[in-house]
This record gives sequence, structure tokens and C-alpha cells, in this order.
Amino acid sequence: MVSGNLLWVLMGTTLLGIAAGITGTFSFLQKQSLVGDAAAHATLPGIALAFLLTGQKELPVLMIGAALTSALSIYCIQWIVTYSKLKADAAIGLVLAVFFGIGIVLLTIVNRSPLGNQSGLNDFIFGKAATMTKSDLTWLFISALIIIAVSLLMYKEWKLIIFDPVYAKGIGLPVEALKACLTALIVMTIVTGIQAVGVILMSALLIIPAASAKLWTKKLSTMLLFSGIAGGLAGVVGTFISSLRVGLSTGPIIVLCAASIFFISYLFSPKSGQISKYIRKNKFQQGEVQ
Repeated sequence: MVSGNLLWVLMGTTLLGIAAGITGTFSFLQKQSLVGDAAAHATLPGIALAFLLTGQKELPVLMIGAALTSALSIYCIQWIVTYSKLKADAAIGLVLAVFFGIGIVLLTIVNRSPLGNQSGLNDFIFGKAATMTKSDLTWLFISALIIIAVSLLMYKEWKLIIFDPVYAKGIGLPVEALKACLTALIVMTIVTGIQAVGVILMSALLIIPAASAKLWTKKLSTMLLFSGIAGGLAGVVGTFISSLRVGLSTGPIIVLCAASIFFISYLFSPKSGQISKYIRKNKFQQGEVQ
């Protein structure tokens, strides 16, 4: 029997999975998935700093801190790529390691402070979806719905800047502003999800559903639909499994569920699946023999 609170949590993680699947698809197609990974890890110092400055675990304040450092990490990556000889992958690795290292140091300071035991900030590392409060869920619901609504509203514009940025610029679309808007929405998705999935694994919820969808279709609308469903399914199943046993971290279970969907897609998708390829190869070889 599912309790009332758990039902709300399941609905929340489903919405989060759908939102992450949709924004993750846009990020994946822009080849910015690893930037999302760095941005997710970079939320930790923002959360710890917000707590140290206020002394209270007020979710809106913590999320503002997370959003600021997450956005700062993306700016740092862009700055390093533009003004140094380092390539994007090296810049991402550098920024991720530095920001996450600072976050761990700040988290250690928080845990050693008088209020450290009550802070509960360690829950942000691996997530705690199964034990989220009503106020936490309200934040998650509103944010996830905004993310989904904006993604659908900006679908045509983002489709153009991803697949044909030259044409988009030619017809007068503000390409850089639209890219900035997409980046802001990805940051918002990360900030929304870190409490449920955790800082370390939030990027997986952005990447894996999108990668799974890419194996099934090349059409953007279908890809967004599949990715959203895959993310929502991973969220709800992972949260339910983690609720069955006390102390079972929610984030890793959700990611494992998403990885299972990817593995099934990798094997069974009609065009890119390994089993489908094997069958087509055998048919081709048999045709040559005949």
C-alpha cells in the first residue's frame, strides 16, 4: 500500500524525470552534456555557502546559492575555452574538480560548525527523494512544471539553433540569447533535481534518457517524448525502490533505473540496437550465400 506522502514524492520525481529528459535532450544534441555534469557538481559550494551565510536550511536560499555557483561554473568553462589553449573537455574537467573540491571543503566546515548536525546538507550529495517534505515537493512541482512549459514553448526556436544556427540567425532570431535561455533552464533543472537525485548523479538524469531516446529515433519531437517518458519512469521506479528500505540512497537507484532503460534501448531499438543489427547482418550474409 503506497502512503499519501510517498505518492506525492513519486509524482514529484516523475515530473523531475520528465523535465530532465526534455532539457537533457536539448543539451545532448548541443553536445553540452558534460557541461551539465560540471554545473551539477558546482552546485555543492553554492549550497554550503548559502548555509554558512544564513545559518538556516531555507530551501529557496540554498537553491539560489546552488544556481549562482552552477551558472558561474558554466561561465568559467566558456571563459577558459575562449581565452586559453585548453579544449572544452579539459576545461570541463578542471572546473568540475575545482568547484566540487571547494564544495567538499565547505561542507566539511558546515559539518564541524555548531549547526552542522542539523544542516542535513549531506543529503544533497546522493539525494533524498523518498523523505522529501511538503515544502520541498512544492518547490519541485512548480519548478518542474515551469521547465516543461518553457521547453515546449521554445521548442521551435531551440530546434533551429541546434540544427541550423546560421538560418536561425539569418531570419533574425537572437541565437545567443536563446542559447543563454537554454543554459539557464538546464541550470534550473539541475537545481530542481539535486535534492531528489543528488549533486553527483543529477547529470546522469540529464544524459541517460536523452542517450536512450537517440537510439530509437532521430526525430526531435519523438526524441523529446521518449526521453521525457524514460526520465519519468526512472524517477518513479527508482524512488519507489529506494522507499522500500531505510538508508537506501535515492539518486543511485534512479540512475540505475535510467541505465537499465538505456541498456534495453542499446539491445532492442529497431535501428541502432545490437540485436537488430545482428539479425540484419545474418539476413544479409544468408542472402549473399544464396
